Amino acid sequence: MHLLSVILMAIAMLLCASNLQAYRFLGVLHSRIRSHHIVGSSLFKELARRGHQVTVISPFPIKKPLANYIYIETYKSAQMDSAGGFLLQTTGGSITEGIWNFHEMGLNMTRTFLEESNVQALIASNQTFDAVICEIFLAEALYGLSEHYNVPLIGLGTFGAHPWNTDMVGSPSPPSYVASAMLPFNDRMTLWQRVGNFAYNIFERLLLDLYYLPKQAAIYREFFPHNKRDMYEVRRNAALVLLNQHVSLSFPRPYVHNQIEVGGMHINRKRSPLPADLERFINESKHGVIYFSMGSYLRSKFLPLEKRKAILETFRGLKQRILWKFEDPQLEGKPDNVYISEWFPQDDILAHPNVKFFITHGGLLSTTESIYHGKPFIGIPIFADQFLNMNRAEAGGYGISMDYASFTRDKFKAAIERMLNDDSYAKRVAAVSAIYRDQPINPLDLAAYWVEYVVRHKGAKHLHCVGQDLSFIQYHSIDSMLILFGGLALAILLTILLIRLIWGWLQFALARKDIKDKTH
Repeated sequence: MHLLSVILMAIAMLLCASNLQAYRFLGVLHSRIRSHHIVGSSLFKELARRGHQVTVISPFPIKKPLANYIYIETYKSAQMDSAGGFLLQTTGGSITEGIWNFHEMGLNMTRTFLEESNVQALIASNQTFDAVICEIFLAEALYGLSEHYNVPLIGLGTFGAHPWNTDMVGSPSPPSYVASAMLPFNDRMTLWQRVGNFAYNIFERLLLDLYYLPKQAAIYREFFPHNKRDMYEVRRNAALVLLNQHVSLSFPRPYVHNQIEVGGMHINRKRSPLPADLERFINESKHGVIYFSMGSYLRSKFLPLEKRKAILETFRGLKQRILWKFEDPQLEGKPDNVYISEWFPQDDILAHPNVKFFITHGGLLSTTESIYHGKPFIGIPIFADQFLNMNRAEAGGYGISMDYASFTRDKFKAAIERMLNDDSYAKRVAAVSAIYRDQPINPLDLAAYWVEYVVRHKGAKHLHCVGQDLSFIQYHSIDSMLILFGGLALAILLTILLIRLIWGWLQFALARKDIKDKTH
């Protein structure tokens, strides 16, 4: 009987093994922004752990070797390294100017990436893949890799929904209640906010369609001259788009079936031990710890001297200890209660019970991690979706937003004291954290499932939204409205003309009758 059980178990295992299939994925993380890499690499590592072979092109090497994970290094662009400092210097400029410069940077970044010798060698090789997973960030020409290998394109949106990624699958974005990620509005806009949102959407649409995307299409043709489909067709036929977003962290909005929210898939669900000196610094603080980071892109060392001094003077007067991600080991005037480092294990720090709150630039990864670990935050937004993220935090009651241009020591101190003394922020973030954590499946498992689903079903073409195949006139039913309302208007016009004709004939007939009566 025991032998029979063993035989049956062996057969079952063989049957299960026969149903398992390893796929080959090409992951493209082209940007020099470490936070984007953190999101993408979490997915690629999970796919490798599941037995798939994953080749990743990125400027950030994997720290620990992982089976099935092949790393291809790309050039670490100095332009991206200095761009954060440039943003801090130009915060007084207009939104449109900033967006224009941002897209120009994307064009340069795309060309630099495709000119890489390692990338060229990969394109020229005889390697094969089952799908290309490409970061969606100002590099649409890179989608040509999926056409080059004749495999499905899977987009990875490292922040929320935006025309860059909704255009790929056809998710609608009504400007009446879906605010642009670049504007500090929520889903309940005033009339003038709706006007501003609508105007900005028109500007962005014109910028994309008339200038930016044609430039990307030209780069696509240059580097992928033998591709059968052009960039536009490849772009609007993406098999899947994964978004680093979740409805509890944003606002409800419509998505098509192959645009999936997987926000927070990079977050460690189990806190790792901190370095001994860092753990001791946090544990020995009787009044708790404040964590401060401007992210991997903006960097605190780029802050102007007067703002840096205002921050240090504020920290000097606090009972709490401060962890400040500062990228220069020499920080003049640093108080004893401040611990600086070029890089911190942010996820594990925010999970520490002795950390009171977070001072951040308002980036999506930072705010998501802070909410997951139940820590309120003070935000100093500088660019793009940071304003929107902080607007959500203020509206939700778990964050305080500060204006960078008018930043002073007194305002900064007041915000910190408010956060320390008002426990409503901690209570509210705890409630939002509970909502965010209450998901039927871990976001990383969800992302991996959908990636495998696309390959398993040969590109999952059944998820393709037909709206992607319609012209602007067809999609917005302009032709139908012209026929319907034009036909109705024509019918009304003809009816009026007929009535006037009959009325005229009656008048003419009555006049003739009067004349006849008078002559008789």
